[in-house]
Amino acid sequence: MSAALDLSLYAKPDPDGRLSLDLAVDGVTCGAGIGRIEGAGKQLPGIAEARLNYTNRRLHVVWTGGALEPSRIIETLEANGYHGHPFVPLRAEQEEAAEARKLTRCLAVAGFAGMNIMLLSVSVWSGNASDMTAETRDFFHWASALIALPAAAYAGRPFFASAWRALKARSLNMDVPISLGVILALGMSLVETAHHAREAYFDSAIMLLFFLLIGRALDHAMRRKTRAVAGNLAALKADTAHRLRDDELVTVPAAAVRPGDRLLVKSGERVPADGKIESGRSEIDESLITGETARRAIAPGDTVYAGSLNYAGTLTLAVTAAGGATLIDEIETLLDKAASAKSRAMRLADRASRVYAPVVHVTAALTCIGWLAAGASLHDAIVTAISVLIITCPCALALAIPAVQVVASGALFRANVILNSGDAIERLAEADTVVFDKTGTLTLPEPRVVAPANADPVLLQIAARLALSSRHPLAVALAREATSRVPFADAVEEPGRGVRAIVAGVEARAGSAAFCGLAAPLPMP
Repeated sequence: MSAALDLSLYAKPDPDGRLSLDLAVDGVTCGAGIGRIEGAGKQLPGIAEARLNYTNRRLHVVWTGGALEPSRIIETLEANGYHGHPFVPLRAEQEEAAEARKLTRCLAVAGFAGMNIMLLSVSVWSGNASDMTAETRDFFHWASALIALPAAAYAGRPFFASAWRALKARSLNMDVPISLGVILALGMSLVETAHHAREAYFDSAIMLLFFLLIGRALDHAMRRKTRAVAGNLAALKADTAHRLRDDELVTVPAAAVRPGDRLLVKSGERVPADGKIESGRSEIDESLITGETARRAIAPGDTVYAGSLNYAGTLTLAVTAAGGATLIDEIETLLDKAASAKSRAMRLADRASRVYAPVVHVTAALTCIGWLAAGASLHDAIVTAISVLIITCPCALALAIPAVQVVASGALFRANVILNSGDAIERLAEADTVVFDKTGTLTLPEPRVVAPANADPVLLQIAARLALSSRHPLAVALAREATSRVPFADAVEEPGRGVRAIVAGVEARAGSAAFCGLAAPLPMP
């Protein structure tokens, strides 16, 4: 009852009368897990959509209101060997940081152990080719076992835990053959050492774990980096809002704004919510919303959207949408959907990964049986079967395509290009002509100072230092020209007009033409 009640608090309604819930899912390590989770979710009654984002391990579920208790989603995840809880960005980031530290420690242990075991193995290989006694070789093998067994028990936890969860749920994932191969290799090595054999495989098992952990750590780091880049969109939202209530101005968190509130948006600030202008005139930058870098002049009655940047004048805004219902939130939802959508190659990899683990086990078993049937000893048949498990490690299949898509989408986002579908990169490779629909789309939205060649450098520096005291976007551009980053001590900003200060006993001003005492703006150079 408490679980259902808690999850109900996180469920969000939509205009169609459906409910949606975002869950963080632990233990997803391959494409087979993604398909299993989405498939199990879609089998629940009333589920309209179940979509797992591999980058941030977030499961988005949409269902018909009243048709399903949210707790059943958690129960379904646990029945399939996974654990879920409500997705909270801060908690998710903390968990990802903890997972990164865990992988780093496992990687360090595997690397340190692998280096020491390889030194012992080189001695054995050299001794087998010369005059090493059997007793000395056994000593090196037992020393390798003393290092390898505890190191594998610690460094292999990410794979062993995932494989155990899958087996408990009576399913297979790609960590099962990995874990089985490592454990059998170590077990066979112990048997070989106990029987004074010439060969042992402690070095192979540990180095396999080491390279697998490198791949998993890199995949984890790429996903965190891409998620941080995508999070820049949310960072462009306003953190606070100036709410007007009974002619009193109160600064509140943007999350506390509700439809019907009246807000004051000052020059240089971002609009905290969608709404209509009640009073004030200004120019706003909506490039975050529309992609158009040219500023739009607004007046009373016009609609503005959260995330837009107010360039000039103070505005009074009547809120029409806030919280998670703003246009920028809808854009984030579309981006998340695009990021979790599967391209043709990813869908093919998912289908292959679901059958890969069973095929690997069947192949290893048939190899063992085939060698026995061909007259080989039980020892040779088992060693060959273990080799099949190890050399068919499916990590490349599990990680290559998702990693490429994650890195590519992150690189495009850093270049200010947003993907809106999962197969966009594949379709882009087939394009031979690119047509842009309007001017200004490829220009940068940040203004830059272009001073004429005969400009007075002293005057420019005074203006730049004055601009350090203002948050106006044009002032920010001018402030970049300042060689001294210390603003004038007595500088005063008049919102929507400019900044003034006493410089060498004379009042200096930077701002609009009227504020600086000019009848008209100066001509452009």
